[in-house]
Amino acid sequence: MKNRIVAAIFMLCTTLFLFGSVLPADASGEIVVLYTNDVHCSVDDNIGYAGLAAYKIEMEKLYGKDKVTLVDAGDAVQGSAIGYLSKGEYIIDIMNKVGYDVVTLGNHEFDYGMDRLHELMKKLDANPISCNFKSLQTGDTVFKPYKIIDFGDTQIGFVGITTPKSITSSTPKYFQDSQGNYIYGFCENSTGKELYSAVQNAVNASLAEGADCVVAVGHCGVGDTYDPWESTDIIANTTGIDVFIDGHSHSTIKGKIYPNKDGKDVVLTSTGPRLASIGKLTRSSNGTITTDLITGYIDKDENIKGHINNIKVKNEKLLNTVVAKTDVTLVINNPMTGKRLIRKCETNLGDLVADAYRDLLGADIAVVNGGGIRADIAAGDITYNDIISVHPFGNLACLITAAGQEILDLLEMGARNTPGESGGFQQVSGLTYDIHTYIKPSVILDDKGNFVKVGGEYRVHNVMIGGKPLDLNETYTVASHSYLIKNGGDGFGLFMDNTLLKDEVMIDNQVLIRYMTDKLGGVVGHEYKHMNGQGRIHIFHFKDIDNHWAKEAINDLSSSMIISGLGDGNFAPDRDLTRAEFAAIIVKALELKPENGVNPFNDVKVTDWYYQYIATASKHNIISGYGNGKFGPQDQITSEQAMSIIARAMQVSGLKAEISQSEIPSLLNFFSINGTPSAWAQNSIALCVKTGIAAKNNGNITAVKGIITRAEAAVMIRNYLEVKWGWQTLTAT
Repeated sequence: MKNRIVAAIFMLCTTLFLFGSVLPADASGEIVVLYTNDVHCSVDDNIGYAGLAAYKIEMEKLYGKDKVTLVDAGDAVQGSAIGYLSKGEYIIDIMNKVGYDVVTLGNHEFDYGMDRLHELMKKLDANPISCNFKSLQTGDTVFKPYKIIDFGDTQIGFVGITTPKSITSSTPKYFQDSQGNYIYGFCENSTGKELYSAVQNAVNASLAEGADCVVAVGHCGVGDTYDPWESTDIIANTTGIDVFIDGHSHSTIKGKIYPNKDGKDVVLTSTGPRLASIGKLTRSSNGTITTDLITGYIDKDENIKGHINNIKVKNEKLLNTVVAKTDVTLVINNPMTGKRLIRKCETNLGDLVADAYRDLLGADIAVVNGGGIRADIAAGDITYNDIISVHPFGNLACLITAAGQEILDLLEMGARNTPGESGGFQQVSGLTYDIHTYIKPSVILDDKGNFVKVGGEYRVHNVMIGGKPLDLNETYTVASHSYLIKNGGDGFGLFMDNTLLKDEVMIDNQVLIRYMTDKLGGVVGHEYKHMNGQGRIHIFHFKDIDNHWAKEAINDLSSSMIISGLGDGNFAPDRDLTRAEFAAIIVKALELKPENGVNPFNDVKVTDWYYQYIATASKHNIISGYGNGKFGPQDQITSEQAMSIIARAMQVSGLKAEISQSEIPSLLNFFSINGTPSAWAQNSIALCVKTGIAAKNNGNITAVKGIITRAEAAVMIRNYLEVKWGWQTLTAT
């Protein structure tokens, strides 16, 4: 018996020693807050919920179960088929099993309607919080404004903040009674003061109740699009918040310091979307706070993994049903950089969706808000799961009549943030229009963000319907969906009183499936090959090119974010171009992600703005420099140098051209009156001449050794992209 007791004591001591050996050196008394935001139903993307559960268990073992909590900053239940098919219930079930303690409402938590929201929140084990989502009838918050969690010696108050943009970015009718009167609100007055006051009251109340530390869990976002309700605005206009965990803008912020109203530091952090990382906030026993983002975590909790797999199996047959095929990748994001395009410029998927609505309803035009198109579709088979991921909302197709003036106002409202983002940016069919971004936006909104009028000069010009100029007094038929037409989504209340010709004809995902199968024969073809669409929306960033011979190329590239101006509304098309500027343009044209890499040039410094572009171009063998260790970034670039770079770019992008040595002399005659090409450049120049890439300046042949202008470079790059988008193999002509 004695030996057994000794053995037990030995095992206990060994266990304690081993456990202590893996604890962080200063873990005693530390509190860990794990956090997520904008998961959007990505249950097993990136780290996934099974990875999150495993990491949470690991932290509980390290710090103690009573020292670890898990919170979410909104937009969890909507975003893909698994959310759509269960109206959010699958996600709530998974979150319960993972073990969330606090959840802030994001704008997409409201997407299934108010009744469904309350059903889901009753099923949620965690505490739903929002200090500014209120009943306008009682003045009370719908859910608790904050939650205090007791960690023993320390209490942390979590204050929930929901973006006031929810009133328009979700479905406005959900917040109204049957007569159209608002019965819910988000403290959405245009100055932001009402929101700041609601936040301050919640912070003060949590401190008064005994909170030692206050963590704002907000779904607010950062950037001008979210002003005056962005997280940094709230920090600057309140006191008492120690950390602000943010969502909504899909930003990735490990930890950035902003001063509050009293000048004290507040840490702002956000994980980015779709469980790309797990946020970890650590509060030491002396009150020091650090934040970190955990990426690349590969362990999985088998119970959560199995539960998710069971859900998938239950719906697998339906979701994996192939409904069509596509020969091209259809995008809402830039495939190389991952940056979202659909909310600020035309894309091929935007064209396809708008075409589907117009074809179904036989309308003059169709308009679809970019924020309602949610996922890329890769080339190959298109499944029902893909379609629901594109259209997870269940909006219904509608047809109305609208005056030309209303259509112009609609487009102006959608373009008010361009070149920044707007969920209301309009993807279109049956019409074309121009946006002049150098004209200051003058759309006037009410205190809820709804359109009132255009108060100044229009940014939208040259609207064409069926090839004819828009007549402001003419009546047109307009196809869209219930979110825009009937519910005034994204602040577009323009059409809510218009004559409704066809009401809720078909659900959005079926509209898209029908068009692909019935109209396109089951295959999305090369008519949708261009990532930036078919040229329906032209974005003019510059006021000095209206009468310039190269304006079409300049506008095309600026709309694709490949070239930029001088920052004052001008492009300076006839200014010479440097080698560094051309390297940046070619990297953007190839859709390569600029990165820090090995830099072979001793005249390019890591602090130079062009460093990443030159390093990336060098990595892909697009540039080689002068051969003496120098690149000459500030040297003006010649026509033959530019064409040599483009020829290498063609190889990188997989373009092949059949060209024989016997062809080269005749092709080089293109430049016969403007100099003899250098021997090292002759093959590349011949290739550019044959493929039509070689630039002409206002009809004149560019001198082969002459310095090229910004306009000439734009024409060359546009010609290259036309070749890239047109053929994979070029044969002799």
